[in-house]
Amino acid sequence: MVVVVVEVVEMMVVMMMMLVEVVMVVVMKVEVVAVMVVMMMLVEVVAVMVVVMMVVEGVRQLLDSGRLEFVLGGQVMHDEAVTHIDDQILQLTEGHGFLYETFGIRPRFSWHVDPFGASATTPTLFALVGFDAHLISRIDYDLKGAMQEAQGLQFVWRGSLSLAEQQESFTHVMDQYSYCTPSHIPFSNRSGFYWNGVAVFPEPPPDGVYPNMSEPVTPANIDLYAEALAANVRQRATWFRTPHVLWPWGCDKQFFNASVQFANMDPLLERVNQRSAELGVSVQYATLADYFSALHDLNATWSVRGPQDFLPYSSEPFQAWTGFYTSRITLKGLARRAGALLHAGESMFTRYMWPGPHGLLDPAWALQQLRQLRWAVSEVQHHDAITGTESPKVRDMYEKHLAVGMLGVQKLMAAIVLAGPVAGERRATPAGPTAVVYNPLAWTVTTIVTLTVGFPRVRVTDESGHPVPAQIQNSTSNPSAYDLHILTTIPGLSYRHYSIRPTTGSQEGSQEPAATVASTMRFGRRRRRHTNRGGRHLFPVVNDCYTVLLDQDTHLMHSIRDSWSNRTVHVTQEFLEYHANGDVKQGPVSDNYIFAPQEAAVPAWGAVEMEIVAGKLLTEVRQYFYRDPADKEYTYAVHSRLAHVPPWGPDGELLCGRIEQEYQVGPLELNREAVLRTSTNLDSQRVIHTDDNGYQMQRRPYQAHVNNSIARNYYPMTQAAFLEDSRSRLLLLSERAHGVSSQSDGQVEVMLHRRLWNNFEWDLGYNLTLNDTSVVRPMLWLLLGTPPVVAALRPRGGLALQHRPVVLCGELAGAAPGPPGPWQQAAGPLPLNLHLQTLSIPGWNYSSDHAQHLRSVQEGHQGEVEANLRRVLLRLLHLYEVGEDPVLSQPVTVNLQVVLRGLGTLVAMEERSLTGTSNVHDLHRWKWRTQAHRPTRGSSNRPLKLVGDFTVTVHPKEIRTFFVHFQEPPVTP
Repeated sequence: MVVVVVEVVEMMVVMMMMLVEVVMVVVMKVEVVAVMVVMMMLVEVVAVMVVVMMVVEGVRQLLDSGRLEFVLGGQVMHDEAVTHIDDQILQLTEGHGFLYETFGIRPRFSWHVDPFGASATTPTLFALVGFDAHLISRIDYDLKGAMQEAQGLQFVWRGSLSLAEQQESFTHVMDQYSYCTPSHIPFSNRSGFYWNGVAVFPEPPPDGVYPNMSEPVTPANIDLYAEALAANVRQRATWFRTPHVLWPWGCDKQFFNASVQFANMDPLLERVNQRSAELGVSVQYATLADYFSALHDLNATWSVRGPQDFLPYSSEPFQAWTGFYTSRITLKGLARRAGALLHAGESMFTRYMWPGPHGLLDPAWALQQLRQLRWAVSEVQHHDAITGTESPKVRDMYEKHLAVGMLGVQKLMAAIVLAGPVAGERRATPAGPTAVVYNPLAWTVTTIVTLTVGFPRVRVTDESGHPVPAQIQNSTSNPSAYDLHILTTIPGLSYRHYSIRPTTGSQEGSQEPAATVASTMRFGRRRRRHTNRGGRHLFPVVNDCYTVLLDQDTHLMHSIRDSWSNRTVHVTQEFLEYHANGDVKQGPVSDNYIFAPQEAAVPAWGAVEMEIVAGKLLTEVRQYFYRDPADKEYTYAVHSRLAHVPPWGPDGELLCGRIEQEYQVGPLELNREAVLRTSTNLDSQRVIHTDDNGYQMQRRPYQAHVNNSIARNYYPMTQAAFLEDSRSRLLLLSERAHGVSSQSDGQVEVMLHRRLWNNFEWDLGYNLTLNDTSVVRPMLWLLLGTPPVVAALRPRGGLALQHRPVVLCGELAGAAPGPPGPWQQAAGPLPLNLHLQTLSIPGWNYSSDHAQHLRSVQEGHQGEVEANLRRVLLRLLHLYEVGEDPVLSQPVTVNLQVVLRGLGTLVAMEERSLTGTSNVHDLHRWKWRTQAHRPTRGSSNRPLKLVGDFTVTVHPKEIRTFFVHFQEPPVTP
């Protein structure tokens, strides 16, 4: 039997959500116009709302009849290579919350057919959501061909090493035709099965004739169509083990004129079934639920795939889709910063609302600011957004949405600070700049925050008037300004307030000493050497964790000695460029998607200058790389910082034990792809480890392909990558996604920027040539030490980089918070292997009782309820894999009453599915018989609602999601 799945435009859910939002905006505008106009607008609003209600009711009827099914259900079909797990969960949560609140439905199957490669994180996430099956398409052409021949396109995927069978997903890989109907038919020179042609925007053709329309089905050709369809089905049937074949009908931009499609499809399917015995095929329309149900009912035994991903993805020998790991690197950085800011704003607002809001802040306005940024962060996770594979106009839209959303959340956070801990507990501070620094993590953080000020001498005091260690130096970005570095220690989910005042001269005898002033040593310019000579004149930069040796003969880094192993590792860094071809007549071209190097990268600099800015708090090494020794302007720069703090405790160890590097790259020459290459003497065997979505690590041995080996050995680094041998591990942590590779033993290169143009007609038509003339400033943290030490630091280091304290600057209305009040009291610190992944007030108004919510939906009452500002969404993530650390890899048990004590008294909690729409007690995912069985650990499921017992155990790599309910504060008369 052939199951025909008709593809529905993936943005349908978002379009419906946008329609609802438009209605809300119109209603708000009604209040500010004259009475007569109000009456006229009210009529229009009522009409629009009636239309919306009719659309919603129509959709419900299609859902109830089984003619429509929502699959995946996120705001977007997110990319799997360069997105972070937190942002993936966010966009799924936003989409699922809307679908459940509006229709009472919860998607059961994924439809991840278009991301450019498949991550092993995804099947775990989708299992936690509650999906019964997972569907993907884009995997390497070589591998897909082998899997087709072996009938191995369907399997049970255990994407997590630690969770394994507990969170596995049955996975279907689309065959070589992917998610599209075959475009070639033997009896016509037109494409086949696409009767509505190709969509034309913004206006349809006046004559109604669209490009590339297939020949209509007629009595004269219907048998030819039927035979072509059946032949394709029989071919595909040989690639699968069951008698059921999934035959997707549609492709990109299809079914925009669905009536034309169905007018041809209906008689064709009827004809195939009339000749079923002869053709050996019977067909029926179906949803994914129909197809996967048919497979599940077979009770077949399936092979098991372990925690390996399907990255990188190549569609042809010279079409390695590894360029997008770095394309539009500025957008990648903005998207990650926006997600981190949203995380901070969510927890700060939750702490403001509990145990009870105070001040004049309007909670409804606050929730609107958060929702606006939730939407912006969610939409940019699309597989043609954060990937950098959109046109400049669409990129500008994403950046605008992110910037507006971030501004709103920054205003919200400032308003919360100004509201003060408790009404009346405010005190004036001396005039001058102020800064509030908020720690969004659930454990105490010691770090250095940097501000730009306009005066060379300054004193910094905290909210109690005590002096704070600080250092001031010339700014790296503004010659007329100064960088002020402040050492801060902040409890989890709390903020500190600092007063920054200019001083005049020395402060002898003062109880508030001025910030120390750093001194600068300049070393001039050195030409690039073409030999390995050097290392005779070394300059050390030292803190308690590292001795970094700089080569004064080359002005490059020479080596690093770490205090954990007392081993000196040779480490040198330089910038190189791949020269890209821009003429399709000369060979493969690089574009937004594709990385197609013609040869190895070459050094991109002819000379380098160095200066060292040394201070008591930190030392900064600045290296400036000039393309030509005679150039006045440098093309590349790297600023490396070592903090002078003792490695006491986890926070001190992490601050002392990292080398922070910030780069400046660009503008590049045309058709250049810039990389930072770090070369070491580690015996890494050309093996690199990179992360999948900030969740788990993948081992990447070098693959010697017949063609295109450079590009096909590039991998996404969403947050981390490392090289190691038996004695040392060099770890790189990133605050945005990059492409990364190890082309030689002991070597890692990170692609930092791309500027491309080519004459490929398709790229030109969609403006996808990536002529990016920007200057970019990405950041990496380097950690070097024994493998166990670095392994223990990696997860917390990645979080510390991603969720750096949020700094709110300004006069803050000339007032500062007084002594910490009840809401500002530190939350109970979490163990070092547990991360508070989410603490938010979603605002959903649906009932946690599924039956009750369905009744509300059926009665049409769900839209009449105001946002629920009292229900809190909580997620906990175990940061370590089984066996990764002898202590930190153990299951951890916490009492949420203690952890959340700063929010009030916990009275109840419900454990939910990952996106919150189901109670875990009600999740009954299908079981798929496998060839490899292993005992399943005890389930984390709990009863529907817990009252009184708030102890939770989290196993390695588990993510557990809860609704938590606090005791309502007494009503003040």
